[in-house]
Amino acid sequence: MELKKEKEYIFRSKLPDINIPTHLPLHTYCFQNLSSHRARPYLINAATAQAFTHAEFELTSRRVAAGLHTLGIRKSDVVMVLLHNSPEFAFAFLGASFVGAISTTANPLYTASEIALQARISRPKLIVTHACHVEKVRHCGAKIATIDLPPSPEILDFAEIMRSDENLLLPVEIHAEDTAALPFSSGTTGLPKGVMLSHKNLVACVSQQVDGENPAVHTDREDRMLCLLPMFHVYSMISVMLCCLRVGAAVVIMPRFEINELMELIEKYRVTIAPFVPPILLAIAKSPAAAKFDFSSVRRVLSGAAPTDRDLELALKAKLPNAVIAQGYGMTEAGVLSISLGFAKRPFKFKAGSCGTVIRNARMKIIDPSTTASLPRNQMGEICIKGDAVMKGYYNDPEATRRTIDEQGWLHTGDLGYIDDDDEVFIVDRLKELIKYKGFHIAPAELEALLVAHPSISEAAVVPMADEAAGEVPVAFVVRANGACISELEIKTYIANQVAPYKRINRVFFTDAIPKASTGKILRRDLRARL
Repeated sequence: MELKKEKEYIFRSKLPDINIPTHLPLHTYCFQNLSSHRARPYLINAATAQAFTHAEFELTSRRVAAGLHTLGIRKSDVVMVLLHNSPEFAFAFLGASFVGAISTTANPLYTASEIALQARISRPKLIVTHACHVEKVRHCGAKIATIDLPPSPEILDFAEIMRSDENLLLPVEIHAEDTAALPFSSGTTGLPKGVMLSHKNLVACVSQQVDGENPAVHTDREDRMLCLLPMFHVYSMISVMLCCLRVGAAVVIMPRFEINELMELIEKYRVTIAPFVPPILLAIAKSPAAAKFDFSSVRRVLSGAAPTDRDLELALKAKLPNAVIAQGYGMTEAGVLSISLGFAKRPFKFKAGSCGTVIRNARMKIIDPSTTASLPRNQMGEICIKGDAVMKGYYNDPEATRRTIDEQGWLHTGDLGYIDDDDEVFIVDRLKELIKYKGFHIAPAELEALLVAHPSISEAAVVPMADEAAGEVPVAFVVRANGACISELEIKTYIANQVAPYKRINRVFFTDAIPKASTGKILRRDLRARL
């Protein structure tokens, strides 16, 4: 008897697919149209007013590549870029691409132990950082270069690398599947893992947004895009740094967030596109000083990393009257999954709460988490994505890769949502356990491992608690060890000394037991319900 094949419901973009040159190395693709915008500004460092044209950036990137080669960096070697937003971040990233090296990007706020974990996995041969972070990376077994004055003779000066002779750069054969970037992500659960993004993946991510007749994110060489979100995160790395490089637009770099400085820069540089996360939108909407600034140049605001509610969107619209506000949904492992086409050249209208339709040249399906059967419209399930932007896998972690990408090539996001009758994507909840703090992802397992390592704690669970300014903050449920009398302040201090500031525990709740399923898995929904 022949088994009846189950129907698959596959969803696509409202925009037609385009031809994406995924055979090109990332740098070749990004500089493909350089002749049309050579003299236009690309990087503008707001902190120093220093600026680089697209032609100057391309030349200096090749000089950095030649310098990397002189230092012994070869194809598939790893360069760690541990920098706040700066032109040097982009130079290091593209310079590595020219020699076929891999850029692993890291948060400079990380502690020495957090950086050491990433270095143990990725094994960088060179770390590019700030002089103030040298002590945190001295024991990672790599050469170190600083973008400011080196603190000691054995530390390299990145400025010297930028002045290398570009004629010493030898041609390198780079294939589409070669890894270009290795950002770290906690995936749908667990500890941070290296996400292998190939040249093909990155080219697809950029092209899906800005190429074709009606690009999903209409950006042209006249635009000035604000770069406030961290460049070590794929949102800013791809949707700002690489997309602007491809189209010839300018990037106004802001090293760190300060609300009044942000509003001054928007006015001063006549910023036209502003990629943000909801906490920044909230800060602008609530700022009494906002009325003093001229935001009329801003024509588009893209919000990502967490949902933007309708009330916040309306409050922001009052401050930015000329701006179209659009939402995007993405992840490190697959780039942009869906985007509101209010950002397109010929805009579409979208419902409140929607994060748009599936990105071009990708396919999406919604599956029942229990049976994996694909679901029709208006039924909630786990969101899965397929396309050239989906990562190669997790670095040296085939088991985690198998749990995330199935045999048919579908990446399981760990997010719960549905697609309505108008092909709009709505995120409802998530299966995955990540906590989203101001766009940063926090893995509960990482904090739980630190908590239970304390002799006064026998069990612990970390869950998100809603916070108006941050979106979510981590809170801990703790079972004290027998006879222990550890306090909330002691626990918070213990964690704060070991992690980046955004990972710090906000509240501690003491409990007699941590609820668990029969498999031993923590029942986080039960704990969230207590909050």
